[in-house]
Amino acid sequence: MLEVYSSFKVCSSLEVECKAFMTPRKILVTGASRGLGRAIALELGRHGHTVAVHYGRSLHEAESVAAEIISSGGQAVLVQGDLSTLEGAKAVGAAAIAALGGLEVLVNNAGITKDGLAMRMSDDAWDAVIDTNLGAPFALTRAALRGMVSAKWGRIVNVSSIVGLMGNAGQANYISAKAGLIGLTKAIAKEYAGKNITCNAVAPGFIESDMTEALSDAVKTKYLEGIPAGRFGSPGDVAALVAFLIGDGAAYINGQTIAVDGGMYSH
Repeated sequence: MLEVYSSFKVCSSLEVECKAFMTPRKILVTGASRGLGRAIALELGRHGHTVAVHYGRSLHEAESVAAEIISSGGQAVLVQGDLSTLEGAKAVGAAAIAALGGLEVLVNNAGITKDGLAMRMSDDAWDAVIDTNLGAPFALTRAALRGMVSAKWGRIVNVSSIVGLMGNAGQANYISAKAGLIGLTKAIAKEYAGKNITCNAVAPGFIESDMTEALSDAVKTKYLEGIPAGRFGSPGDVAALVAFLIGDGAAYINGQTIAVDGGMYSH
């Protein structure tokens, strides 16, 4: 069942003046109820865009994100749906397009993990991660492209991962999906650049989250030794890059994968 909720924009005169230099866009951010997706949705809302906040089960959290977007001067709608199947992803795309009245920017952020060594990884664990982390972005991209091609303008940002570039033990399914997302990015960029549509990927490294917060001090220290910046990244570090990539200043950046990792991996 898909649920769509709409809200109205609230914006002060000062915010209107600050946003006058930006063209408001209609944006779908998947997995936007928490974590990195939440930060991205809030950042885009702060710039005055209309954001479809997608969520799976976390209605309360999604409502909170939408409310914060509105209070910062943006507009928001909520779109609920399951991204574990192609049909589910198609339904989410259709619901977002209907709620927004079109779709100009797609941020494929939602993803899951089911880690395990390759020899012990179940077929179900492989399929679930590949379908959600790669299949759904493909289905959503295909749905979004129809309107973008017609409008001769569009922006797609895929949230990959630094492990999609450098690899990691125990994550064959996750890494394959994230590396595949980089390949999808390159293909879409080549196919639709002539239509004024760009497709780029961001590859976050270690980002502050509930997962990193739960790590012991010893484990944190070990990880930090491999990060030249000497700190974990913040969700805002990634969100700021996404906001830039959908703007006019990034119109000539296409087919790229940009690491946000404090210098951890060079390629």
